[in-house]
Amino acid sequence: MKPPVKLPVENLAKEPYATILCYPHTKPEEIDSRISELKSLGVNLVEFTGNSLAANVPVIGKGYVGIVIIAYLTNRNEPLALKIRRLDSGRENFFHEAEMLQKANNVGVGPKFVAVTKNFLLSQFINGDFLAKWLENHKDVVSFRRVIADILEQCWWLDMSGLDHGELSKAPRHLIVDNKLGVSFIVDFETASIQRRVANVTSVCQHLFVGNNIIPRLIWETMGEKNREHIIDALRNYKKEKSRENFETLLQACI
Repeated sequence: MKPPVKLPVENLAKEPYATILCYPHTKPEEIDSRISELKSLGVNLVEFTGNSLAANVPVIGKGYVGIVIIAYLTNRNEPLALKIRRLDSGRENFFHEAEMLQKANNVGVGPKFVAVTKNFLLSQFINGDFLAKWLENHKDVVSFRRVIADILEQCWWLDMSGLDHGELSKAPRHLIVDNKLGVSFIVDFETASIQRRVANVTSVCQHLFVGNNIIPRLIWETMGEKNREHIIDALRNYKKEKSRENFETLLQACI
């Protein structure tokens, strides 16, 4: 991994960082506007580090909607996650995602929201690994049960709040475990909705225990193979009635 690079926001006008600011192509008329937007948020420093690359520059994350880097505010010392809206994104702004993240925060889910403008979203930075990598590196049953139970509990609270994440059937990039605290976080609320039927618990359970991906295998290797039919039956009952009793039954079937 390339060494981290810290820059004052003014230096984002220079390449290759200007391309990150206006990804995927530098747009001169956007650069000054976006730098002013960052200053309005109180951002004075940015940091380029991470396992992903954008324009051959290390970043925390790279998606269809935005590029994620680290930012620092003038009056705060801790790193924050800064999501930069891509110019070729289908999203006009980050206001919907910010609203959904704040609703999730209201029930104790997701990185803490900090601030939002049209092109930038600031939130708590989670220094951790995606769930699959974390599972590969941690092989004790107690840690597994704690993390999996915490993920399911967070999904329960999202269900109860009426907020559907929308991407938990593709959970690998939406579940991060903090390396220091061993605490799980559900991230990326850009496609979340309060208009559609919630399916957070069922989606994440299918991915973790029923789907054909690496995560069920990693869980079974440490916790022992689960009775899929038992889990599927519990999922059906929960889907019919999202009661706490049915959730507890499902939780027991899973962990």
